[in-house]
Amino acid sequence: MVWPLKYWQIMVSDQNLIHLFLEMLEAERGASQNTIESYTRDLTHLAENTPVSLGHLTQDHLRRYLGFLVKQGLAARSQARKLSTLRQFYKFLYAEGMKDDNPVLGIDSPKIGQALPKLLSKAQVSELLKKAQEQATKQADLKSLRLHALIALLYATGLRVTELVSLPLAAVTSGQPYIYVRGKGDKERLVPLNRPAIEAVGAYIKALNPKSSDKWLFPSRGVKGHLTRHHFAQLLKNLGFSVGILPNQLSPHVLRHAFATHLLAGGADLRAVQKMLGHSDISSTQIYTHVLDERLKLLVQEKHPLSKL
Repeated sequence: MVWPLKYWQIMVSDQNLIHLFLEMLEAERGASQNTIESYTRDLTHLAENTPVSLGHLTQDHLRRYLGFLVKQGLAARSQARKLSTLRQFYKFLYAEGMKDDNPVLGIDSPKIGQALPKLLSKAQVSELLKKAQEQATKQADLKSLRLHALIALLYATGLRVTELVSLPLAAVTSGQPYIYVRGKGDKERLVPLNRPAIEAVGAYIKALNPKSSDKWLFPSRGVKGHLTRHHFAQLLKNLGFSVGILPNQLSPHVLRHAFATHLLAGGADLRAVQKMLGHSDISSTQIYTHVLDERLKLLVQEKHPLSKL
């Protein structure tokens, strides 16, 4: 596990409880490193800002902590995320007999509106892919070929960015129209590829010329051994800026949204999109139908002949 510096500044008893909880998440639920780090930050922040140890925290202490978050100006969505961490943490402690009660019971999550994801148009994605392909063809170097393969793969599959950059070399079989993906909870799924993505990945792998012993599809000299999500995000923003897409309008996650929304707009089945995205609950996928509804409303408001009256 990767522990933040502040973790070592809290009480040893709190460290032990957090450590046991995170071990359970890794062993039983296959939690990702990003999830582990997020939960560690949330629980460390609670331990730093309450007058008692986590094992002796009461509902009154917890309510005062949540009030503190409000005074700090933390957004409702971030408050809800922290509270979700605490729900799981104290449910675990209570179930394991490490705490006599669950202080989170009876505390409601802050009400938050459903934020609609940012959306790229099909024309914007086409420009992005066209630019990436032009650079790969013109420069023909490994970095430009890699970026083209990354973007083509992401828009073709809707992978989470962590899933994309950490794809093992074995996930791609030469010429086959699909890839194997290991997602959240260590669950595997098969995701189809389109022809442009197959060709982009094929050209990249040819230039990469990997050895049979190589592990990653997108290797790097960094600690993880593969390209980081942050590096890819920056490369994507730089490319987007070159075709007129502002940095705050583009990220790997936005391209994942575009994949899902454009599929549904083209008549794809919601369940099929759910499987490709790796959503365990279809309600997570339904957000994209809301995006389409909002776009339809705007279209009627702007284009209907009676809208100007």
